[in-house]
Amino acid sequence: MRALGMITIVSIKVAVEKIVSLTLIVNGHNMETIIFIIAVKAFFVAMKKEETLLLSESELAQTRLLGKRLSRLRLARRVRQEDAAVRAGLSRPTARKIEHGDPGRTLGQVLRYLGAVAPGMTLQQLLEGKDPSLLALEASEKRQRVRELSAAERDKLDF
Repeated sequence: MRALGMITIVSIKVAVEKIVSLTLIVNGHNMETIIFIIAVKAFFVAMKKEETLLLSESELAQTRLLGKRLSRLRLARRVRQEDAAVRAGLSRPTARKIEHGDPGRTLGQVLRYLGAVAPGMTLQQLLEGKDPSLLALEASEKRQRVRELSAAERDKLDF
């Protein structure tokens, strides 16, 4: 994964160098400078969108785990995704990306979303998973064995 990310960065740098080599003057401005600024901006936009290329598998797994924990907390607290997004000042697609562990989301966005779902909860508390609503959700999801009825209980039910 890292090699692919480096190829992207190298290819962007080569493109920037080729563009910068142009020396045209437009309206009294050095075209080289204008093109360089545009290329640098494109480079940073590409880096933000290609964040997954720069992370290892274990780092991506951590972002997915954080997103899953946020999603489960939201479900445990019975908050709609749209409502949490509005409270956090985010769009619903951004909230979805946070819950799916998109590494391109900022830490500020993640913390605002956490505060919207569970006001006062810290990131550490989320990762520990000891919130009462999370524990209740886990308990309700556990399978329970059914014990065999005693003879008296079967007779009472008329089986």
